[in-house]
Amino acid sequence: MNRIDYIKEINGWEDEFQFYYRVKVRFSDTDMFRHLNNTVPFSYFEEARIEYFKSLGFMQDWVKPDSKTIPVVANLQCDFLKQVYYDEKLKIYVKAESVGNSSADLHYMGKREDGDICFVGRGTIVQISSRTGKGVPWTDEMRKLFMEQKAIRA
Repeated sequence: MNRIDYIKEINGWEDEFQFYYRVKVRFSDTDMFRHLNNTVPFSYFEEARIEYFKSLGFMQDWVKPDSKTIPVVANLQCDFLKQVYYDEKLKIYVKAESVGNSSADLHYMGKREDGDICFVGRGTIVQISSRTGKGVPWTDEMRKLFMEQKAIRA
């Protein structure tokens, strides 16, 4: 894992994850070489991120018709460690690594049922105004929920 700059020490980093979302690799997720297409983990990250935000209670507010804020992905990356194949069952883990004023650095980990880590990733999510497109600070309640989630990991 030395080549992945956002992971300093894999064991401690891995132990910090609490939330995960289950996926099963569909045939359409694979490519002509019979392994997971390199674009698919980003969809898995999206699904897991949405469920993670639902678990914190954020998504329910963002999708309301009168919501003044929305989350946007500012950047996203994935590092592939092992091959993944059709019909495998994976857990896609998500955690907030750090929380800024209106942004959060989320980390992701895809693991097989046997515990092997197949891919990892990270990305910055920013809460913005749905009208102006400018960053909107997290509320005190949102920040508290992020911090409680981090405290569970400690």
